[in-house]
Amino acid sequence: MSLIRSSLLVGLGSVASRILGFVRDMLFAQALGAGPVADAFLAAFRLPNLVRRIVGEGGLNPALVPSLSRLEPDRAAAMAGDVLSAFGLALLALTGVVEIGAGLLAVLLAPGLHDDRETLALVALYTRLSFPIVLCVTLASIGAALLNMRGRFAATALAPLAVNGGLILALVVLETAFALPLAQKAAWLAAASSFAGLLQLALVAAALRSGKKRLVCFGRPRWSPVLKGLLLAGFPVLAASGAVQLFFLAAAQIASFWPSGVSWLYYAERVVQLPLGLMAALGSSLLLPELARRHQAGETGDLVAAQNRALEVALLLSLPASGALLVLARPISAALFERGAFEASDAEGTALVLMGLSLGLPFATAAKVLSQALFARGSLRAAVAAAAVGLGVTIAAALVLAWPLGPAGIALGVSAGCLAHAGAVVVGLRRLGLWSLDKRLTSRVARIVAAVLVMSLGLAGVGRLVPVAGAFSLAVVCFSGLSLYALAAWATGAVTRDDWAAMAKNVRTLASWRGPVITRAAMKHFPAKRPGVRREKMP
Repeated sequence: MSLIRSSLLVGLGSVASRILGFVRDMLFAQALGAGPVADAFLAAFRLPNLVRRIVGEGGLNPALVPSLSRLEPDRAAAMAGDVLSAFGLALLALTGVVEIGAGLLAVLLAPGLHDDRETLALVALYTRLSFPIVLCVTLASIGAALLNMRGRFAATALAPLAVNGGLILALVVLETAFALPLAQKAAWLAAASSFAGLLQLALVAAALRSGKKRLVCFGRPRWSPVLKGLLLAGFPVLAASGAVQLFFLAAAQIASFWPSGVSWLYYAERVVQLPLGLMAALGSSLLLPELARRHQAGETGDLVAAQNRALEVALLLSLPASGALLVLARPISAALFERGAFEASDAEGTALVLMGLSLGLPFATAAKVLSQALFARGSLRAAVAAAAVGLGVTIAAALVLAWPLGPAGIALGVSAGCLAHAGAVVVGLRRLGLWSLDKRLTSRVARIVAAVLVMSLGLAGVGRLVPVAGAFSLAVVCFSGLSLYALAAWATGAVTRDDWAAMAKNVRTLASWRGPVITRAAMKHFPAKRPGVRREKMP
């Protein structure tokens, strides 16, 4: 399977999963609204969903793939079995601890509900019902990484659809066939999430068992240096890869002190995560291998230029998304979520939170792009330190801004954390000599900002002249804003003919590449000549 076809398959699977997730959240809002039951369910669902997002986007791959790629096939299969067994036993023990201590975990997830014993009991119940999905999706992500190493992408692209698809089916059945109280409805949804995760794991396991070559060989787990190194590196990689997700987790704990705060933050976050998630997929699937190749070849200057060009593309997409979400926050919240149990006041609260989060979207995107150079170099300490700085700023800013502004201030705190995270990544890169601001990037960003201002003013004018009262009118306004941005970007020079030519050249380069990229840290373990490993440069 060629790289282009594989990338399209994985990309389409990722887009389909995010669209289904968006539909799922719209149905959540319709079924549960934004009251105490919704707060309890979403507070309990946030931790499993956090793990699912991080590992689903390949959060373990930087630690897993290099460790297994340097082994012979038979030994790699045995080691894969050890990894799955070790993670399975550890996660099974963790699940048991959570099931027993769900009451204490509920206080940690929603400390603002400590005086509301009834709602806190619901958080504990929904946590017990939904947490087994963590075991399933983590093992499924490890199995997906093993399949990707062997060039098998179909199951890894389709299996994640089972979780959102299963929850959508459960929501439809519960809404049409049963008339349950909100608390019972949320309990069934929490249980359905665990069953959906089990289905995803079953699909990946079936793919691992198929084929002529055995990818996994199970036996008694052996404590080896490779397994020890993988376990020790896995947690820092997850923390660094999911920095923004950790910011939202901390923000949700603070938001639990406000009525409906957890729900408003969750729904607004889901809107912001759509463009941010696509940029994360771009960084991990395309930019990281390119930077790793340039670092391996010692091409520091080309590495810096490559990430600056990638940053241009990221800002070309994220800055207009930020401007559009800021201007259209209210109609977006109303059109997407205001139905069923989700009232107009909830849509207004969600819109205010969305406006606060939209300001941090460009910084979160920039951090996603720039941190790929740290991963390519293997500088996990710098990546983790940057994530810690962003998390600390998020908590401090959210606490300071929440009291005068409520949940909207918490959203501004998340944006401040994203800004601090991006700044810390830049500092780490500059200390390593891996980033510098060139004139082309400065000029391009200025032109993009000018185009975004034109688009934002146009959207604001259209919103005053034509009231946005539904999904269709919102789609028309969004398409008009996109067209205006495209024209403004062309007029200001934010997009040029050379960009289209460079894009076509990159596509031809990707189409001609047929070998895996191995980082320098992993390459030293290979013999000088080993079949199946390409050392020559990409065309």
